[in-house]
Amino acid sequence: MSSANALAGSADVTAPTRMPAPGRPEIVRERAGARGGTVVEKPLSTLELLYNQGWLRKILILAILALIWEAYGRYLDNDLLFPTFSATLGAFFRGVADGTLPLRAWGSVKILLVGYAIGIVLATILTGIAIASRIGTDFLETMTSMLNPLPAIALLPLALIWFGLGNGSLVFVLVHSVTWAIALNTHSGFLSVSRTLKMVGRNYGLSGAGLIRKILIPAAFPSILTGLKVGWAFAWRTLIAAELVFGVSSGSGGLGWFIFENKNMLDIPNVFAGLLTVILIGLVVENLIFQTIERHTIQRWGMQA
Repeated sequence: MSSANALAGSADVTAPTRMPAPGRPEIVRERAGARGGTVVEKPLSTLELLYNQGWLRKILILAILALIWEAYGRYLDNDLLFPTFSATLGAFFRGVADGTLPLRAWGSVKILLVGYAIGIVLATILTGIAIASRIGTDFLETMTSMLNPLPAIALLPLALIWFGLGNGSLVFVLVHSVTWAIALNTHSGFLSVSRTLKMVGRNYGLSGAGLIRKILIPAAFPSILTGLKVGWAFAWRTLIAAELVFGVSSGSGGLGWFIFENKNMLDIPNVFAGLLTVILIGLVVENLIFQTIERHTIQRWGMQA
């Protein structure tokens, strides 16, 4: 008992004593009550809600560019050199009212759609062959390396010899400008598909066309859509350039020929109205057609933020 008491006494002696923590009067700590917690979210202001609308931001950018255009035109004060935005709009609305611009625009778009569709079909065939065999891959890579850097407008003299002065020559140069851009992007997208997805498809018994349609195309669709956009841009500018060179088909010509005719007559506001029509068609195709496709595919599938 004495030894136990001694041990207890020694334990009491050696046990550390807890000192109260010194107070820090310069630090004030407020205790949040159960009802008065921190606000983690708040409703957006009207300005923030408007800023989050992509279409509104783009309209704002276009409005700023139009104001800069108007200011520069008024500064030069020379419609023969650079008409103001208001003068260009006046010429544009006059061309729309008398039916000249819609007729010329439809003439260009109609030819473009034919060449664009043929280019897509040809690119699909070439890409399918490339995916199916190694020799097909080598063929596509070789042809793309040779022909993709070749400007389509450089083939226009040969197209005139082969197909004559008409829509056939325009369609030929359009097919050239579309095919290689779409084939290159599509093939790159197929090659970037992970092996895991391909193995999953094969485990489900898919092969050949079924594997391409159900596995490769959905997985590579961002690259495919990029190729379609690039092909459209190449085709549109190639068509306008080709029409500027000769342009008359079916007795009327397209937008490129409209621009060329008015340049020869020194009607520069009409020239800018034709250029504005080209720009507006490009904006409509990009922001309505391609973005709608992207919203219903890539963004819906969670492949893009």
